[in-house]
Amino acid sequence: MQRLLKSGAGWRVGWHPQEDKYQGLIGADHWAMELTKAEFDDFHRLLNQLVDTMKQMEAELMAQEKISCEAETSLLWMEVEGYPRNYSLRIILNCDRVVKEIGQKILPRSC
Repeated sequence: MQRLLKSGAGWRVGWHPQEDKYQGLIGADHWAMELTKAEFDDFHRLLNQLVDTMKQMEAELMAQEKISCEAETSLLWMEVEGYPRNYSLRIILNCDRVVKEIGQKILPRSC
């Protein structure tokens, strides 16, 4: 597989399988975090679960109702919060690593 980077308004996801330690990348406009293959696999799986849950909950909620859903593994915790078609994502990585804020400073460890 070749190196891959996808991005949209306020997000980006990358994959570079030839890298030794950190093959994955997730980020937003002003920060980025590298992930190991195991972390990236968990991120991908949990994100799909949370997206599916938000889709399923849409039929149960009134238009003005917000919801939050969490999922976690031993490697990371994720939460989506908002409306079923418009929500934010939070992630906490259970590791000893820093997150780099692009164009600014290095943020404190996220774990």
